[in-house]
Amino acid sequence: MNTSPQQRTVFAVVMLMCWTVLLSGCLAGFDTTVEPRATLEVYPEVIQEGEVVTLDARESSAVEGVITGYEWEFGDGTSAETVVGFTSHAYPTFGQYLVRLTVTNDQGGTDTAVSTVIVNGAPQINLTMPSSVRAGDSALLDASNTVDPEGEPLAFAWDLNPLLDADGDGDPLNDVDSTDERVLMETSSSGLFGGHLRVTDPTGAVAEEAFVLNVTSRTFQVTWVTETIEYNWDEYLDQGQQWDGNMTPGAKGRILGFEAVLELSRDVAPPHDNFSLGLRMVEDGLRLNEDTEPGNYTTNEPAKAEMMLEDMNPMGEEGLMVADSAEQLLERLLNQPGGERGQGEWVWSVVARQSDPDAFIGDVDPDPGNDWTLSVSVTIMRPTLTEVATGEGN
Repeated sequence: MNTSPQQRTVFAVVMLMCWTVLLSGCLAGFDTTVEPRATLEVYPEVIQEGEVVTLDARESSAVEGVITGYEWEFGDGTSAETVVGFTSHAYPTFGQYLVRLTVTNDQGGTDTAVSTVIVNGAPQINLTMPSSVRAGDSALLDASNTVDPEGEPLAFAWDLNPLLDADGDGDPLNDVDSTDERVLMETSSSGLFGGHLRVTDPTGAVAEEAFVLNVTSRTFQVTWVTETIEYNWDEYLDQGQQWDGNMTPGAKGRILGFEAVLELSRDVAPPHDNFSLGLRMVEDGLRLNEDTEPGNYTTNEPAKAEMMLEDMNPMGEEGLMVADSAEQLLERLLNQPGGERGQGEWVWSVVARQSDPDAFIGDVDPDPGNDWTLSVSVTIMRPTLTEVATGEGN
């Protein structure tokens, strides 16, 4: 069959198109891209909240060519891309996170590796305490509602005085005054007193909280009552002997004055014995001394010495007063400047200076001394305190 040149040209074009289609289909079945191999190491696999985890993909292989990029998905909604196979990431919130690494090589190939990071939750401290207490009361500090996110048991360490290094290690904040969930913090004086609570879970996660307790003074209504205190001694002294006796009337109230009478037993014949009465107020440095005056034989009055002081201190002020305790306020009232005269120790002395014989029986003096009595009457003002509720520290 004869064909024209035009027919032969069309046939050649059709054949070329068929070969092109067949060749492209064959090449499509032979993809020469080589995938890389991704590896991911995570350390440490368990961290605490806020800590940083290290992610290492440096053992990944491009297989052929080179790795051109590392894409990191951290599992907490954030991601990053790096050109090196090493990075780190911080997790501020506890939980379990799936980290996904995608490695890409220069041929466009990719591979993925995954690993898990566990973030341990720190204890969540729940501390309740009174806003204030009165001096001398105890405050209940309650951390029993503190929880661990993983439900693990917790260890408590209370430092109730962060200014004192009780264990002597140089760190006043690590003392352990109690390991209970609840603790009573005792108080003795007013002011602001701090403390520190440390809670630890079994994996070492720590939560800490500082606290301040407001300790308030107490309020008292002060009134004064006038009282008389009596002291009496009855002794015997030979000539030249001395007796001493102590008392502290100021321990019971503010001294207003006193009267003392030393009286000797009546002598059967003159002259009367001669004794002396002495008083020393130790803290005041005051010394008083009186000798006995002869009695009256006609009226059977014995020899005696009298001593007295009046208006030793001013009257006490009344009204509302504040102090950390009743004892502190009493101490302040009884030792108030200008009102503390005679508040300390008193030392009495009786000296038998001369005891003349009443009569001799041969060479024997049947009366070498004398009996005596000492009566002391002290007038004091005693403060009475009634605590007043103010609505604070309850």
